[in-house]
Amino acid sequence: MSPAKGFTPDQVARYARHLILPEVGGAGQRKLLSSSVLLLGAGGLGSPAGMYLTAAGVGKIGVVDFDRVDASNLQRQLLHGTDDIGRLKVDSAAETLRSLNPDVEVVPINEHLNSETAMRIFKPYDVIVDGTDNFPTRYLANDAAYFLGKPLVHGSILRFEGRLALFDAAKGTGCYRCLFPEPPPPGEVQSCAEAGVFGVLPGIIGSMMAFETIKYLLNIGRPMVGRYLLFEGEDMSFRELKLPHSKACPLCGDNPTVHELIDYEAWCGTAAMEPSEARAS
Repeated sequence: MSPAKGFTPDQVARYARHLILPEVGGAGQRKLLSSSVLLLGAGGLGSPAGMYLTAAGVGKIGVVDFDRVDASNLQRQLLHGTDDIGRLKVDSAAETLRSLNPDVEVVPINEHLNSETAMRIFKPYDVIVDGTDNFPTRYLANDAAYFLGKPLVHGSILRFEGRLALFDAAKGTGCYRCLFPEPPPPGEVQSCAEAGVFGVLPGIIGSMMAFETIKYLLNIGRPMVGRYLLFEGEDMSFRELKLPHSKACPLCGDNPTVHELIDYEAWCGTAAMEPSEARAS
């Protein structure tokens, strides 16, 4: 079959650089157009991740956020502009993404992600991309993705440092709890609002999150499963840690103690704030 067969002339022009890649080609591009990704957060990490997933032609992208655009967001959250201040982030994000690629169905989800809503929100999507900024939502996303058997692309940022991983725990490859079985004590780890974040950093980590998501959807290359990538922007260095499946993991280990979603805000001892960008943990 010709790589361009089944595409409109506009799509052949739009995806030309994908269509000539042997690793993608027509079959891969059709796969992307039939795939779906749920983006948790329309902030620093969600902006580049969402924009590159949309540009690549992922057919359906859900965007979960319940915050409004603030002037302090504009230094790094490229889905939003000055005229969007005060708007719901999901509305601003949806408008930007739809203008980027009309092939993509963008679903704005202006809901608080919690143990009552997560399973319903996650279920229709192939991959969950977590760009959240707080521990309750991060553990919730990890647990819900595991219970639903969905891969979870994880990113976090703080100051000049970023981290990246891909958890596919339902296939026995480990999860976020294998690395961090319990959250840190409240107040021990600063947020971006407390410690700051270099504006370019989420662009780097968020783009890599999109890269990993697309690789996973197309089954190309070596995924970040079982690996935890640390990026230090001040000296442009990368370190990689092994992330093996933990037999003692309370969620996916040999004797799990977590069997359902819980009250994560109470367990973490902190409220789930805006799901827009993550602490580096």
